[in-house]
Amino acid sequence: MYSARLGFSAFLICCATPALAQQVQESAKDVIAAHLRLQGYACETPKSARRDVKASRPDEAVWLITCENARYRVRLVPNMADVVEAF
Repeated sequence: MYSARLGFSAFLICCATPALAQQVQESAKDVIAAHLRLQGYACETPKSARRDVKASRPDEAVWLITCENARYRVRLVPNMADVVEAF
């Protein structure tokens, strides 16, 4: 019984992880696009968003977002306006 649960858990981890990662990426691009629009930047249709791990800090995540009309590097700073660079 224990090995059956362990096998099922392993199946869920290996098969559900890519789907979960896709959902996180989808919601991240929408949330970051909303942040950009709140600050007055144009981001009509967000195409993709990926985290820039090298540029990120423990308390400040950096994301690279591609919109239909522009690309931005966004540093999400807690309790402050985001730092946005177009590139």
